[in-house]
Amino acid sequence: MTTREPDEPQWLDHEQLTVWVRIVTVLELLPAQLDSHLRQVAGLTYFDYYVLAMLSEAPDRTLPMSALAARTNATLPRLSHVARRLEERGLLERTPSPQDRRVTIGRLTVSGWDLVVATAPEHVAQVRGLVFDALSQEQVSELADITERLVGVLDPEGRMSVPYLQPGTDPE
Repeated sequence: MTTREPDEPQWLDHEQLTVWVRIVTVLELLPAQLDSHLRQVAGLTYFDYYVLAMLSEAPDRTLPMSALAARTNATLPRLSHVARRLEERGLLERTPSPQDRRVTIGRLTVSGWDLVVATAPEHVAQVRGLVFDALSQEQVSELADITERLVGVLDPEGRMSVPYLQPGTDPE
């Protein structure tokens, strides 16, 4: 057994390094493929689609921009830039909150809803093809456990969670 100095880093072992490089590869390649496909089928970036999808899941398809920023892990300036582009396309509307004029509300328009509905089947098919079709049901269950643990560390407050992703809830 080798000893290490107290201030020496605890390096990843070979298996951990291999897993880490694979995670980084997925983190780099998956968003790029999703983005490319969504640009082709809907003229949207992956982030554009994610913003619209989060609004589509919200009550009345409406959220305060600060809540939308939390759900999409975006800064308010980044989200504002994307919202402006989506607004120009008629997919999203921003208005001051009637309860607090300092709060801006984002709302999915009918055109935005229609685009999400039209795009979702192809997007889901691509997600299945890139991720779930490569895994057995047992591996999907293992991945669910693994990602739940990682999300618990990365997002302990559950800022990015939507109601149907909460443990014990069913989207149906």
